[in-house]
Formats: sequence, C-alpha cells, structure tokens
Amino acid sequence: MNRREMLKIGSAGSLAVALPAIAIATTEPQPAHAAVPLWEVFELTLNGPSTGNPFADVQFAATFSLGHRTVAVDGFYDGAGAYKLRFMPDTPGEWGYTTTSNAADLTGRTGRFTCIAALAGAHGPVQPRNTHHFAYADGTPFFPFGTTCYAWVHQSEDLQQQTLQSLRSAPFNKIRMCVFPKHYEYNHNEPPLYPFERNAAGQHDFTRPNPAYFAHIEQRIADLRVLGIEADLILFHPYDRWGYATMPSEADDRYLRYVLARMSAYRNIWWSLANEFDLMKAKSVQDFDRFFKIVEQHDPANHLRSVHYSRVMYDYSHPWVTHGCLQTANFDAAAGWLAAWRKPIMFDEVQYEGNLNRRWGNLSGEEMARRFWLGVIAGCYVTHGETYLDPDQPLDENTTPTIWWSHGGKLRGTSPDRIAFLRKLVEDTAATAGKDARRTGFEAQPTAYYLNASTVDATGTGTQQILYFMDFHQPIYYEFPLPAGKFTAELIDPWEMKISALSGTFEGTTKLKLSGRPFSAVRFRRV
Repeated sequence: MNRREMLKIGSAGSLAVALPAIAIATTEPQPAHAAVPLWEVFELTLNGPSTGNPFADVQFAATFSLGHRTVAVDGFYDGAGAYKLRFMPDTPGEWGYTTTSNAADLTGRTGRFTCIAALAGAHGPVQPRNTHHFAYADGTPFFPFGTTCYAWVHQSEDLQQQTLQSLRSAPFNKIRMCVFPKHYEYNHNEPPLYPFERNAAGQHDFTRPNPAYFAHIEQRIADLRVLGIEADLILFHPYDRWGYATMPSEADDRYLRYVLARMSAYRNIWWSLANEFDLMKAKSVQDFDRFFKIVEQHDPANHLRSVHYSRVMYDYSHPWVTHGCLQTANFDAAAGWLAAWRKPIMFDEVQYEGNLNRRWGNLSGEEMARRFWLGVIAGCYVTHGETYLDPDQPLDENTTPTIWWSHGGKLRGTSPDRIAFLRKLVEDTAATAGKDARRTGFEAQPTAYYLNASTVDATGTGTQQILYFMDFHQPIYYEFPLPAGKFTAELIDPWEMKISALSGTFEGTTKLKLSGRPFSAVRFRRV
C-alpha cells in the first residue's frame, strides 16, 4: 500500500469520528451518474438545511470506494440549501459512495459511477519524481516553467479574459496566484467579490464563506486546466487590508477545510500555504505546521504542497512538504539544498523583469532569461514575473496600474520568448529518453569547470545529454571532457534563440571553437 492510499484510509477513519451518521435509512433510489473520465471531477449535489448557519452547523462528507479501497472526501455548503461533494477518481472502474452527515437529509445517500479513460491530453495531477523533478500521475514528465500573477482573479472580467488570452501563447505551464485579494504597492483596488459575507459596515463573518467568490476562482482554475497550466494556489499572504491575514486560528482552519473540499478535485492544483509566510506576524511557524497537516489530511488527491518565504526559510525537510519554494537567486546553493532535502526545488521568486522603482522589480529581460538558465543548469526550476510600468502613466505606488505580476493583462517583456526556447530544450530531453525512461530532468555537475548539467538514458545510467552554460564567461574555445561514447555537438545562442549544429561526432576530450560571447551554451547529445 502506498503512502497516498494509507493517507486516504487514515482520513476516512478520522472523518468517521468527526461526522457521526444519523441512523436513518434512505429509501430513495440510487441516482444515475454519467461516466467520469480519469482525473476529472465527479460532483454530487444534494438539498439540505438552509436555516441557521449551514457552513458551521452541518457536517457533510462521503466515503468513496473501489474494490477494497476507500477514500474519505469532505463535502461543502454551496449556498441556497445546496450541499456538494467533489471527487477526482484516480483509477478506472466502478466507484461507489456513501454520504455521512449530522443532517438527516444528507446522510446515508449512496450511488455509483464509472471512471473511464482519461481525456486526450489529460495526464493527472503533478507529483515529485526522480527525487529532484516532477511528473504527471501517468508518468509523463512535467518541467515547470511558471509565471506570477498574484491577484489576476480579483480584477475585472475583461482583464481576466485578457490574461487568459496572453497565457494561451505564453510559455508558462504554472501560475502563482492568490486566493485572497492583495493590498500592496500598485495594488489598491477593491475586488469584485469578497471571500466572506460582509455587513453594511464592511465587517466580515468568517464563519460564512461567500460561495460565489470561490466558484469564481474555480472557474479560473478550470480555464487554466484547459490551457494545460497548473494553478499554484497561494492560501495566505500578508498583504492585506481586509483582515484575512489576521483571522483567528479557528477561522483559518475552517477556511482551509472549505477550500480543500471545494478545490481538491481539480487535477491542476498545487497548494502554496503562503506567500512570504514569515511576514505574517499574526501566525507562527507552528501555525503553518498545522496548516500543512490540515492540507495533507483533507486533500484526497494529495496535491503538491509547499510554502514561500521572504527572509526566514521554512524547513523544507519536513515530510509534509513536497518541494522547495524559494525566494532567492542563489543558485550556487542549490546543490546543497537538493542533497539535504532530496526534493524538487522551485526558485519561485528570483525578482522580476520590469522597470519599477524597486530593485526586485527592474531586472532586464536578459537577466531574467539568464536566471532561468542558471536554475535549469542547477537541476532546479524557475518562475517568471514581470513588472513594467507605462512611462506615460502616473509613476506612483499609490495607484493601481495594470502590471502582469499582480493583475495580469498583456506580457510586455523580452524574456518570455527566451524562456519558451529553453523550455523546449528541456522538454526535448524527455522526448529523446523515451516514454519509459526511468529518469528525466537535468542533474547538475557541481564540480565542473564551467556550469553544466546532464540527463541520462532510458536505463537511468548512461549520460544522454550534456548542456553547458558559459554564463558571463566568453571563451573562444574550450576542451570539453566527454564521457565514454560518441556525441553530436551544437552551439546555442540563448538570446537569439539559435542552435548551430557542428558537423561530425565527438568523443573523449573535445576541443571546440566557441562564439567568444558571454551567455552562450553548448549541447552534446549521445549518438
């Protein structure tokens, strides 16, 4: 039995205690459910109590079963007397379910549905693979090339649609985005919706989530799923004027359970417990430890879990953390972190390409592209961000211009095309290794004279490709120490996005004449 199945069975046991069934037998016939493709969303809606506070007063869950396997799933109240269960089947076959509740109308309901083959292009949720890398549930390698749009789902509908249009042609397959709205420099607008009910004075009732707010985010997650983009969903952050960063612990926990019940069934979810968790002064490290455990226990799909920091790094060695989520450009330290944590590492914030007055927001496109290369050569992955101000608009932090890093809209920078070029180079390694390769992804060579990383062949042993990145060095030639075997060689210009193949094959110590320009690359591929 693997860890995921043990977790699900354990969760089922805990929920059986938390949600005692009312012993009232149902005589209603089992509903007829349409077949559900593998890794898509099965949804059950039942009518139940609408008086009092159903969010707090009514407990609702179900056990899904396939053969001898059981999976516990929390339900949620969706307003207007509607209660829902969502479940992402991860195995084909005939699944059954039985509901449990403290409300007579909701308990003891049973039904069945058939999970059929996955839709074309659907590969399941992303999980760690090969220690330092990622793959979808069906084994297809996933190489994250992400971007950042913290508050894009809290802008106007027109702007959100423009963001989705930009993403259709962008190279990004992951996006960092917040559940809560954001208050920060250049972020002063009110969101169209609020996550909790509010009275006339603007005071929130943290016991009453606003279903429309969360349904809107779910629609955007579904939109991203169509585009093949993973939603790296940030659950908490410190940039707040509404009180969400300082909710009491019981409100935090209740909010997490509600989000997990609503969204865990979407296959393209990653959980980021917070952006800059160490700046949330009302929360302790122990609070975030507790949050991780809640997410781990109440996410039946076992999606990826991490947390982002500002200055004080979280302990990514904890077993409930699936990967590192770093705010730094210290790629030289990557080898030590990879060895210590034995997990994939996302350099999720390496500053942003743009022209802001702040140092974190005015990298050149060349430098952003360079940092992606450094991350790949270090055996890690990097996330993009863009912070361009229109010089003809007011240059004032107290305004709210449209900036990709927070609001989305249109990409203006020069790095995305170069990132697309690098992504193709990386993805080509998996295509070369073949579908049944035991390992995929670049592994750094930390003692090399010039920065380089290599991949292995389908057996997981022989070197398949070697990618050198000269960074700011500009040698006119170099003698490359190749492993045993014959290789082809190509000179790569990362900025001009050109690959020049050299004639012949090479073996042993190979002397090549180079461009003599900085930031060049060389690729060797086994014949």
